[in-house]
Amino acid sequence: MNMRIVARLINLPEDRGVRVETAARKILLVRSGGKVRAYQADCPHAGAPLEQGVICGGKLICPWHKAAFRVDDGQVCEPPALEQLKQYPVEIHHGVVSVGDEPLPFSPARPAADSRRFIVVGAGAAGSAAVATLRREGFTGHLLWIDQEPGPAYDRTALSKFVIAGEMAPQETPPLLDEDTYRNLRIHGEVQHLDPQTKCLQLVDGRRFDYDAALLATGGVAKPLDIPGTVLNNVFVLRSRDDAARIVEAAQPGTCAVIIGDSFIGLEAASALRKRGLTVQVVGRHEIPLAAQLGKRIGASLRQLHEANGVIFHSASEPDRLEGHANVTTVVLKNGHRLAADLVLMGVGVTPATGFVHGLQKAEDQSLKADASLRVAPGLWAAGDMVSFPWNDHPVRIEHWRVAQQLGVLAARNMLGAEQTFADVPFFWTYHFGKTFELLGHPRQWNRLHVEGDLQHHDFIALLCHGDDVEAVIACEHQRAMALLSQRLKHPLKKAEVLELIRGL
Repeated sequence: MNMRIVARLINLPEDRGVRVETAARKILLVRSGGKVRAYQADCPHAGAPLEQGVICGGKLICPWHKAAFRVDDGQVCEPPALEQLKQYPVEIHHGVVSVGDEPLPFSPARPAADSRRFIVVGAGAAGSAAVATLRREGFTGHLLWIDQEPGPAYDRTALSKFVIAGEMAPQETPPLLDEDTYRNLRIHGEVQHLDPQTKCLQLVDGRRFDYDAALLATGGVAKPLDIPGTVLNNVFVLRSRDDAARIVEAAQPGTCAVIIGDSFIGLEAASALRKRGLTVQVVGRHEIPLAAQLGKRIGASLRQLHEANGVIFHSASEPDRLEGHANVTTVVLKNGHRLAADLVLMGVGVTPATGFVHGLQKAEDQSLKADASLRVAPGLWAAGDMVSFPWNDHPVRIEHWRVAQQLGVLAARNMLGAEQTFADVPFFWTYHFGKTFELLGHPRQWNRLHVEGDLQHHDFIALLCHGDDVEAVIACEHQRAMALLSQRLKHPLKKAEVLELIRGL
């Protein structure tokens, strides 16, 4: 094996990785005391440069989307990455570090035979994370993975950020898992009925499957607008790769787009379509978008970013009807204003996809009500946008893509016999005109806002506090600090503690 000299031990810090390049590989060196490990340099999820992240509590944290890997062996322990890091051999002689060209073989322990049948319904964020976890943690029984879409699982977050912006073709949306590894598990079909008493589910085409344990991860369906004209051509929602492809076809430069809803996905779509050269107008109920989630000052700074890039807002407004002949041509607001529209994108939220489930308790929003382990019935779990569960003494349903993955991992482990509860920090990222805004936590009762940096120029870290207790952190252009806080906020922190952490980076 070729070993190449890459660094001196004394030059390697212990709070972050160091990228080196050999003739064969890009390598990340991670030091812990006198021991050095070498891993692939880029995150397997989206290719983030891992040297820009942090090392905290024995974990290497990705700067972009906060995936976490064990420093000792590179094993993934928090999504959105679903596979471990490739590891390379290391030698240290007289303080000089050398790395081999070829990755070390992965030799999982041989698990015992298992005769059980597990079923995962849904190939979105939660379902994919669950399937990967079941395989990674040694389930060798019969595993079925059922989804309505015929193709492999893919990263839906790219649709509103990059695909409809024209920066990525719909068919190039990144896969969540290696299709060759998981192809034999997948069944294309729609569940028509599930009976939790007999532990049996039936597909629309009549196929029936019994299970020993099952996970429901069907996500949500876009809420329809109950107004005239929504059946016209070029009126869209954005929930799938096919939806994105139709929007791309209709979104020709110079045309007029009206986005109904000032949600995260609505504003991401506004940013994406402006990049394509469309005239974009946003119709929203709120004077300040996302004020409930981000607070008025940060919501106003996000609106300012959009307006500086040409987005037109119609605030405190609602659509009354859509007009046109075959294709939509006009959005008529309840205040009488008429907006020219060559395409309309409806982004007014989702409804949990639980219509096929009978005999289980549902919340008012039709999500399934789970216990703290995500169990909804004996042998049956739920994860993602379709489930409400107790967390921090309150029932919550969190529509964040990475949280759905975290819940999928948790449910899979509990299907295997664990009794774990959600103990992670919710994380969400959103992308607008080249700026990434990140949110850590799930703020409910905050009453004080402390801002480090400049909201006007979108370079800040903001602490949402209840008294001196930090409930959540929102940042733009501070990904390394947010990587550190993704771990440290798992335990209560005071404002002064967070400020010391971020100022020390």
